[in-house]
Amino acid sequence: MADKVNIALIGAGHWGKNLARVFYELGVLKTICESSEEIRKRKSAKYPGITTTSSFADVLASPDIHAVVIATPAELHYSMAKKSLLADKHVYVEKPLAMTAQEGEELVQLAEQQGKALFVGHILQYHSAVQTIKKMLHEGELGKLQYIYSNRLNLGKIRREENILWSFAPHDISVILSLVGEEPIEVTATGTNILHPKIADTTITNMRFSSGVGAHIFVSWLHPFKEQKLVIIGDRKMVVFDDTAPVDKKLMLYPHQILWQNGIPVPEKKEGAAIDLTQTWEEPLNKEGRAFIDAINGKPALTDGAEGLRVLKVLQRIQASMDNNSSPLKKKAYFIHDSSLIDENCEIGADTKIWHFSHILKNTRLGNNVNIGQNVVIGPDVVVGNNVKIQNNVSVYPGVTLEDNVFCGPSCVFTNVINPRSSIPRKHEILKTRVREGATLGANATILCGITIGKHAFIGAGSVVTQDVKDNALVFGNPAKF
Repeated sequence: MADKVNIALIGAGHWGKNLARVFYELGVLKTICESSEEIRKRKSAKYPGITTTSSFADVLASPDIHAVVIATPAELHYSMAKKSLLADKHVYVEKPLAMTAQEGEELVQLAEQQGKALFVGHILQYHSAVQTIKKMLHEGELGKLQYIYSNRLNLGKIRREENILWSFAPHDISVILSLVGEEPIEVTATGTNILHPKIADTTITNMRFSSGVGAHIFVSWLHPFKEQKLVIIGDRKMVVFDDTAPVDKKLMLYPHQILWQNGIPVPEKKEGAAIDLTQTWEEPLNKEGRAFIDAINGKPALTDGAEGLRVLKVLQRIQASMDNNSSPLKKKAYFIHDSSLIDENCEIGADTKIWHFSHILKNTRLGNNVNIGQNVVIGPDVVVGNNVKIQNNVSVYPGVTLEDNVFCGPSCVFTNVINPRSSIPRKHEILKTRVREGATLGANATILCGITIGKHAFIGAGSVVTQDVKDNALVFGNPAKF
């Protein structure tokens, strides 16, 4: 297989047509899977020797296909990538990897279990300009990195399955994370919905890193002309990457500096000079295609699943901040710390507070005036009542319901399966646990599944509760006793 790789392209439309060309030129394209009969006919004529089909299932069932390249709408990325990995195929996914961090984590773990390459189409990582900037930073030519900003603007393809953030910004986030070498400690964002009340057409994102580096990203598909600029500010020099410029002028170096005179910053401007990339130039998409083939053959990739997941987590943080900040009503209704993640279809009540590094999974409902501490995971499909307090390091799993005024002490534990095994799926065997109104669970208490904790009951710290607790009862110990 190291000598010959056969790839199937899933989706040959807007961006897929470029992937078809590159993988055909690299001699690895065997099949194009496309729902449009017209596109299939055009590709058959353009690329002699390849097969075309409208059946994704047939592609996955073919032993002659070693890998799939997924260039479908973003909302299909997770399901198609998962099916491909389960069919024992290597997978290239166009950005973003998925639509939630949870889905991304599942794909990364599945690829590792299957022993298959998972690759994400963050094309700028393979651009000569970006690779040159990385080298300049590594060698100290720019000095200490201080600030990065990027504009990705166009009167472009306006989507309805995703907003501008998820369509344009993954490339910039990928590059910024790789240049800074760390994930942001703070993310704030706002979006403007112009053409559709629920889909942002422009977004502005600000990020702050523990090293002191700041960054912002401005993306829009309602811009009168195309602009793709990345500006890197070091304390010695500054560099501008303009991807719309000719190859010999895409990268401009400015030896500007900020000098301090009598405690006042004074800019010292100097002439900029172009860095000619023609000697090292290769089409980035071609480099990316070869990198995927190398990944199939066991070579580490710049944009593997783990890198795609890091970008996805930041995207989700940006979206959560945008949801919280873009609407004044939402901003007043509840508080979500920038480091926390909120999945789709969650309901959050008025005056609820969600603090650092917590994750609310899909279809979860939080009541009014709920206080969620640090490092808390709730869901999916969990219901939490009003005035509930959940302290640090608690996980509330599917099957658990917390009624009004429940208190969960630090690091208390819920289970939801009575006989868990790592190798045997038990999701269909989840037992329901209900904590009734006003009950208190002490720190480090463990609540076995299938149990009801009565109204205003009190569970002592460190207790292990193995049976139902009556209303108003005090229980403690291991096992907990009345």
